[in-house]
Amino acid sequence: MSLHESGEDYLEAILMLQEKNGSVRSIDVVQHLGYSKPSISRAMSILRANGYITMEADGRLLLTPLGEETARSVYERHQFLTRWLVRLGVSPEVAARDACRIEHDISPETFACLKRHTGEA
Repeated sequence: MSLHESGEDYLEAILMLQEKNGSVRSIDVVQHLGYSKPSISRAMSILRANGYITMEADGRLLLTPLGEETARSVYERHQFLTRWLVRLGVSPEVAARDACRIEHDISPETFACLKRHTGEA
């Protein structure tokens, strides 16, 4: 299944929260992204149905191998693009916002070329 931008954002948020806090519940994603509880609940159902996450009996969200691979890929693009934009002179806040938009649309080929060009490949 091809994920939409929002699905990638949810997976990235789960990964970031998991690395920061150790465990993640839907309410943590609500607070992190600022979306409504019903929106997060629906998104988690879709991610679960498509094999990106599992939900434990106690409500903890866990990334499946597919979910983790996808989340790490999105997060890597986000971090790289933020650093690159900051090095170009963009303020950190604007760079992070712009990177969040670019990370979903940049092709794997272009991303690989940017990484090679900057010496991060």
